[in-house]
Amino acid sequence: MEVSREELRLFGDTSTPVVLLGCFRHSGLGIVRSLGRVGVPIYVVHGDRFSFGFYSKYCRGKFIWDSVRALPDESLNFLAELGQKIGRRSVLIPNSDAQAMFVADYADQLVEHFIFPKPSADLVHSLCSKKEMYYLAKKCGVSTPESAFPQSRDDVLKYLRSAQFPILVKPIFSQINGNFSNRIVLTHTKQELLETYDATEDRSRPNLMLQEFIPGGDDMTWTFNGYFDNNSECRIAFSGKKLRNFPPGFGMASLAICLRNEEVEKTTIRFMKAIGYKGGLDLGYRYDSRDGRYKVNDINPRIGAMLRVFVGNNGMDVVRALYLDMTGQAIVPTTVCDGRKWLVEDKDLRSSFFYFRSGQLSIADWGRSLRGIKETAYFARDDLRPFGAMLIGNAKAALRRLTGSHSRGLALTARQPSVDTTATENGTDPSVHTESGIRDERSKNGNFSTGCRLLAEANTCSLSDKIQ
Repeated sequence: MEVSREELRLFGDTSTPVVLLGCFRHSGLGIVRSLGRVGVPIYVVHGDRFSFGFYSKYCRGKFIWDSVRALPDESLNFLAELGQKIGRRSVLIPNSDAQAMFVADYADQLVEHFIFPKPSADLVHSLCSKKEMYYLAKKCGVSTPESAFPQSRDDVLKYLRSAQFPILVKPIFSQINGNFSNRIVLTHTKQELLETYDATEDRSRPNLMLQEFIPGGDDMTWTFNGYFDNNSECRIAFSGKKLRNFPPGFGMASLAICLRNEEVEKTTIRFMKAIGYKGGLDLGYRYDSRDGRYKVNDINPRIGAMLRVFVGNNGMDVVRALYLDMTGQAIVPTTVCDGRKWLVEDKDLRSSFFYFRSGQLSIADWGRSLRGIKETAYFARDDLRPFGAMLIGNAKAALRRLTGSHSRGLALTARQPSVDTTATENGTDPSVHTESGIRDERSKNGNFSTGCRLLAEANTCSLSDKIQ
């Protein structure tokens, strides 16, 4: 993808480095490419050596560190050492809810080496919790699907006395102790709901909520992307909607379109101003045709996975706005590219196949849905290696599923790896994910530098190297 002169003129100075804390699939890759293409030096920190962002030519340095599972003090020491090696304050961008909460919680310790928006830690935690988000929306007069938050099986039984099906069973927090927990189940009967609850809830740490189901297809889900400055003023705002999801129905967008929705934008801006939010924001609504309201059902207090759906006519997007603001540069206004489509190649292929098999999508409709695509998540002519890494990763996953099925058919006792599509959509892919071994190496060698392992690629840095 060529960068226009107009895009380059947005930036007077791109010398301040960026440290991307976490690089989950296409979400992190989009950030790396967006900033790297305009000349920003970007260093990626992630716990999996197969992160697609590591393969991008725009990644200046690659560091293996699992900040989601590591103890906070360990990550603080690691980041302090990284900051010292970079030699100047860098813009710090978290790429998951857990990392956004970490940055907010330890802002005072991180500020010596990093620049980042500073929303209150309590607010970030509230927005990452679907329970607290629900009450916060209610308090601010923002519509949201009716929900219940049982603390025990008895609470579920009480809820069922007046419940109207179908009902969604979903997690309150998407990450618990470093593990992703985003499985959403649509239940149609009391027995099905109770079976789902019994099979998935941790009674010692309740994390399930029950939510009314708002009818409609994938295209009833609208998204807001924007950036709010230190005064909680919205400096850039986009809206659009999902056209297909993966997994179908309740997953992340695999095909999406940028469309101006004034109600979505005004509601979000008013909501964020009322609660004093600062930073990049990704927020989801579900349109309820029964009462004509947009109902907020998910808020990510960070840059979202749909970042590159939303690009202005001058090349401005949310992460570029964040960078400009954090480095004291003006955010140039932009106009929305209505109709701009964005595709996640591998996920949309699987989603389309599902809808085709279920009779909800014809070949002709599928072809028409691909018209107007301006950018894809992995394939880019100027940066081909992440696309190749994605193909190899998916081939490995398919092979493991095949060998796993064959082994079970032969009644072998050895368990084969399988792909958890829920975890994959939230940034981890069991088909390519391996534990980084950071804890073991650190305990053996007694220092944090060993936690940053050298990759077999020319532009990989370790903390013992001088970063240019």
